[in-house]
Order: sequence, then C-alpha cells, then structure tokens
Amino acid sequence: MIQYTLKCSKDHKFDSWFQSAEAFDKLKAAGMVACAVCGDMQVEKAIMAPRVRPARKAAAKPAQEARQEAAPAPLSGPKTEMETALAEFRKQVEANSDYVGGNFAEEARAMHLGDAPERAIYGEAKPDEAKALIEDGIPVAPLPFRPGRKSN
Repeated sequence: MIQYTLKCSKDHKFDSWFQSAEAFDKLKAAGMVACAVCGDMQVEKAIMAPRVRPARKAAAKPAQEARQEAAPAPLSGPKTEMETALAEFRKQVEANSDYVGGNFAEEARAMHLGDAPERAIYGEAKPDEAKALIEDGIPVAPLPFRPGRKSN
C-alpha cells in the first residue's frame, strides 16, 4: 500500500491510499480518481515527503538507550504546582468535612432550613439538584475533584 497526497485543478489537497504506484496510474488513466472535496477529475500527485523508516536494529538501539537514560517519574505523585495545590486542597476538604455521598442536596437543604446541625459537608449532586440549591439561595460550590469513594 502507498499513500499519496493529491491535488485537484481547483487546488484542493487530500490524501488517498493505493495498492501500488502502478495502481494509481491505472486508476487515473481509467478516470477513477477524483477530488475528495469537489469531485474534479483533474487530479495530480502533490509534492510530499517520503516516509522512510530506519532499519529495525537502528530503531531499536535508540529506544533502548532512551529507556535506560530516562528514569520514570512516579505516576502517583503530583508533578506541577497546580497539581500539588489541588492535592493539598483535597486533603483539607476530606479532613475537615463530612462525606455525605449522593445525599448532598438533601443534607445542604436541611442545614439551610435549620432541620440539621450546620457542618462542613461534601458529596455528589445531580446538575438539576445543584441548580435548585443555588436558586433557593443555598451556598454550594463545585469541587475541582471527584470525591473518593470509601470502600471496606
């Protein structure tokens, strides 16, 4: 298979695959190659850079060297200042608030109405529930992370 960058007389460029260079010539002579954009039959090969891959041995050597030189960074730790700040914020929220899960909207409304003692809570709410809380003047804010689910 060979990929050609083609160009029609109206200056549209597009790519197409052919079984071989001879197959392209044969299809073009038979009038079976048309512009993918406008359908123009006057299509020529456009200038393109060839794709040349190095030999397998030559390609394998730099890859092995790169793996040896680059020490992998741990995936579990934050990498940027923003990620570090977000991780710290999450720790603070989880340490100083009660997780109420999917009952967030009911708990927030009960605290606002005085039916439940006020305390810091976090959890999940559906978009329509969150909108209703805001419309009713109940102060809520989205968290920039998903609460971790506690398991056993």
